[in-house]
Amino acid sequence: MFVDIVNRRNRPMIDATLQLYNENLIQPDSYIIDVDTVLENAKIILKAAERENIGLYFMLKQIGRNPYLAKQLMDMGYKGAVVVDFREAEIMMQHHIPIGNVGHLVQVPKGLLPKVVAYKPEVITVFSLEKLIEINEVAKDQNVVQDILVKVADDGDLFYSGQLSGIEIKDLNEFLIEAKRLSHIEIVGATAFPCYLYDEVADDVVATPNYYTVVKATEMIAKAGYTIKQVNVPSTTCEATISIIANGEGTMGEPGHGLTGTTPLHAHKDLSELPAVLYLSEVSHNFKGKSYCYGGGLYRRSHVKNGLLFDNKGEHKVEITPVNDDSIDYYFEISNEQEISAPLIMAFRFQMFVTRSKVVLIEGISKRNPRIVNTYDGLGRLYE
Repeated sequence: MFVDIVNRRNRPMIDATLQLYNENLIQPDSYIIDVDTVLENAKIILKAAERENIGLYFMLKQIGRNPYLAKQLMDMGYKGAVVVDFREAEIMMQHHIPIGNVGHLVQVPKGLLPKVVAYKPEVITVFSLEKLIEINEVAKDQNVVQDILVKVADDGDLFYSGQLSGIEIKDLNEFLIEAKRLSHIEIVGATAFPCYLYDEVADDVVATPNYYTVVKATEMIAKAGYTIKQVNVPSTTCEATISIIANGEGTMGEPGHGLTGTTPLHAHKDLSELPAVLYLSEVSHNFKGKSYCYGGGLYRRSHVKNGLLFDNKGEHKVEITPVNDDSIDYYFEISNEQEISAPLIMAFRFQMFVTRSKVVLIEGISKRNPRIVNTYDGLGRLYE
C-alpha cells in the first residue's frame, strides 16, 4: 500500500534499514520507525492545530504504545496521550506520560479505576451509566471531580466489528438526568469514532454520520446545563484535516497514523507528513514455485500488495500475498521463487500492538547517520 511512496518520499529510511540489517543489528519481522521523520510530522500537525486552536492528544497504539516517542511528543507540546485501552494506560502511567483521554474504545475495568482516576487523566470516556457511577464512587473516595466525555451513537452511524458501544442519542437525555445526581463527575463533552474518513469518490476526508451525532449530542449536553470543554472528533487527524475539524464543530483531534504519514489520505496524496514506518522481512524458503518470507506483523486491514526485494541481482518489486484472515501470519507469500535470505522491505497499514513484531526506533536517518535508539515489542516494552 505504501511501499512505492516510502521509496519515493523517504528512501533514506530504506537505505538505513538495509545497512543495519546487513550489520546484523535488525531481525526480520521488525517494524522500523524513522524517529526524525515522526517528530517532524508531529511538529507540522501541532503547528497547524495551534493556528486553528484545535487541541491534540497523540495516539500511539498503532506504533506499539511506544513510551520513548510519547516522551518526545510531550516535550514538543502535545497535551497527552489518548490510550486505546487500559493496557496502554498502564504503559503510559508506568512511564509517567500524561493521559488525555482514556476509555474511548475500551472502558476502564472497575478494579483499575482507582489507579486511573488517581493518575488524573484529563477526561475519561464512558458509554454506560453503570461505568459512570463506578467512576463517581472512585472520585468521591479520592475527593476529586473527574471530567467525563460521553461516547454517543445513533442509527446510521458507522461501527467497526468488535467496537460497538455508545450512549444512543434517544437515551442521552435520560442519561444526563441520572448523571446530574452524581457529585464527583462532570460531563464536559462528547465523542465518537470514526468521525472522519477518507472517501474515494470525493478523494478527500469527509465527515461521517458519527461526527454529526457528536455535534447533536454536544448541543444536548449543553442544553442540560453542562459546560462544554471538548468536542472530540477523532480519526485521520493530520495537517490536512486540522482545518476540516476547525471549520466544523470539533475542538479536539487525535493524530495517530498522521504522525507516521500513513493515513488513507496519505496513500492517495503527497501531504506534508512523510512516511516514517516500514516493515523488514527476509525470504525463508521456496515451495511449489512460490517464495515465503517471515511474518508476524500482519494487520488484517494492511492492504499489503508489493514489496522491494534486495538480492544479488539488485533491487526489484515483488508481489505479496498475505495469509487468509483465518490463518496465523507465519509467512507472507511472494508470487514466485526468490533468493533465500534476501531482505524484503514492505510498507502497509499497521497496528503494531496486535502483532508479535519487534519495533525498532532509529534516529539520525535524516542526517545519513542512522543509529538504533532502542528495540521494543508491540506493547511498548523494552527489549534488554
